[in-house]
Amino acid sequence: MASMENSQTNSDPNTERPGPLRIGSVLVDPPVLMAPMAGFTNWAYRELVRRFGGCGLPATEMVCARGLVEMDHYGRGEPERLWGIRDEPRPLAVQIWDNDPDTLAEVARRVAHDYQASVVDLNFGCPARDISEKAESGSYLLDDPDRIGRIVARVVEACGRVPVTAKIRLGRSDDRLTAVDVAQAVEGAGGAAVTVHGRTARQQFSGVADWERIARIKSRLKRIPVVGNGDLETPKAVVDAFSRFGVDGVMIGRAALTRPWLFSRIEAALAGRVIGSEPSLKQQRDVLLGQLDLMVKRFGPRRGVVLMRVFACRLGAGRPGVRQFRVAICRATTVDEFVEIVRRRFPSER
Repeated sequence: MASMENSQTNSDPNTERPGPLRIGSVLVDPPVLMAPMAGFTNWAYRELVRRFGGCGLPATEMVCARGLVEMDHYGRGEPERLWGIRDEPRPLAVQIWDNDPDTLAEVARRVAHDYQASVVDLNFGCPARDISEKAESGSYLLDDPDRIGRIVARVVEACGRVPVTAKIRLGRSDDRLTAVDVAQAVEGAGGAAVTVHGRTARQQFSGVADWERIARIKSRLKRIPVVGNGDLETPKAVVDAFSRFGVDGVMIGRAALTRPWLFSRIEAALAGRVIGSEPSLKQQRDVLLGQLDLMVKRFGPRRGVVLMRVFACRLGAGRPGVRQFRVAICRATTVDEFVEIVRRRFPSER
């Protein structure tokens, strides 16, 4: 689905508004989910998005199940990607990945009962080579719907009342489109919802997400909701996804890294309210410095600044002089250096 321009007014008043999404016992309202993204959707980012509002279900970065088991074995504490989640507001989804049903079930049980996650999400869609090819996990498993079904069944059993969901792609390539079979396997094994990214693993993030295929998957399921994902960059695109393709929810990924306030604008559009304008440069500067404060609070000054570089580069995208800004911000090593570069990039006045 092609990207669409931002709307500054409310959408068509005759458009039916989507209701809350129910994933098992969890109510997701609005039906807008955060995509788990490695290196991005950490505690600080989730907190930032919550401050803007509009995200019905935040998510952690994806957690390697086998890595968590090994950390337990060697007494190395908890994974960094699970830091802080016990004290976070709910609902909250935790995504895990591996290819072994027993390992995933063991970790899912801990995530559900020890960490008290609202939703346990299984990753069957990651196309990254280290996960898909080397670890034979993520999108590698899309060729084997029966195996995915066995994994989901074991994890559902381990999680008890905590709902289990799956994130998938259309298939590994255009000649191996297995998403219908995979989604049916997830449903048959007791999964509570499936999120479909409208690209194949081979596409990575190139080309255009195929929402017609997402809609076909929705039509082949009997019980569980379908969440659509891919190319949702504007409030209007989200409204159209609900009205044209009949999905039960949407998942927002990369677009919200550049504009973390996107969730709140989508919520307004879905409610038929006036969306309003994008934040001013000063407001965007304040967002970035507020995010820096959160990162420093969590990781300390040195590491917090290093981790903030990628967020700053995302927020500065699409503006004149972005290349020079990226070069400068990626050399910042102290909080003062980072703040000074940001203040030059995002002045108080337009």
